Amino acid sequence: MKPRDSLARLRRFQIEETRRRVEQIESMIAEFSRMAQELNREIALEEQRSGLYDPSHFAYSTYARAARVRRDNLERSAAELTSQLTEARQFLNEMLAEPGAARILEPGGRRTGESTSEPEDHSKERMRRFQA
Repeated sequence: MKPRDSLARLRRFQIEETRRRVEQIESMIAEFSRMAQELNREIALEEQRSGLYDPSHFAYSTYARAARVRRDNLERSAAELTSQLTEARQFLNEMLAEPGAARILEPGGRRTGESTSEPEDHSKERMRRFQA
């Protein structure tokens, strides 16, 4: 194996791994947002049921107080994930903008037109969906 092929494999792996990471972070952010919205509904229902809307009140619902803490933690985690998502997208864009990135993403690192016995790489399609 030539060093150039090894480098191309490494780049291809880094790009694919970053794409997977971006997809995972996006799904986690969406899930955290959904959970926070559900907690908001539960908090509102509990406050309405108890008639107390002030969290500093001594008789404020323990469940509503705990749900507020969980919701705040989820929102904080989503904000941290958003910064990680920005970094991952920036890294991915830098990797794809490098000269020869398109050739590296070809199946087996071969130039277009050369034969290959490897299965077709769907990274181009995922790259188009990611950039859209």
